[in-house]
Amino acid sequence: MPIHRFTVPEYYRLGEIGVLHPDAKVELLDGQVVDIPPPTPRHASVVTRLIQFFGGIRGGRWLASSKNPVHLDDYSEPVPDLMLVKTLENFYVNGHPRPEDVFLLIEVGDDRLDYDREEKLPRYGRAGIAEVWIVNLVDRTIEVYRDPHFTGYGSATILHAGDKASPAAFPDVVIDVASLVQR
Repeated sequence: MPIHRFTVPEYYRLGEIGVLHPDAKVELLDGQVVDIPPPTPRHASVVTRLIQFFGGIRGGRWLASSKNPVHLDDYSEPVPDLMLVKTLENFYVNGHPRPEDVFLLIEVGDDRLDYDREEKLPRYGRAGIAEVWIVNLVDRTIEVYRDPHFTGYGSATILHAGDKASPAAFPDVVIDVASLVQR
């Protein structure tokens, strides 16, 4: 049976005509409109810590963008938990960041960990997002993915409490894994 895949302009049109409520928490992934469940308190806490950490030390090197879309292609604008993107004077007023604008993309995974890994991660790699971290709240680790290619990522590293994480683009920026995955 054929499936209609929405393009990004069609997706926005659904919002304009009221099919998607203005407050709807959704994202477009491979032409499908996907509901984003409300964050658990732990999930929200980690996202807030990431915003505070990366927002407080940026020194003009990046913009920290949280819960905003990234334009992967004509059929996908997922909404990651946090991105470090290139600075633009107009703050992307003419369009959402694209893969080449993203230094680091972070997803915080708890009840949607499988979705982040199995659905979103391969699309990020295929689109060429240079580096993705999944803050895995289930296993209390940070999964670091680098070297994007057509099916995902060529390099995956698992960091545990006691380890330090640094974005490849900013190796001088170091965050303690335990500060994000503690209970």
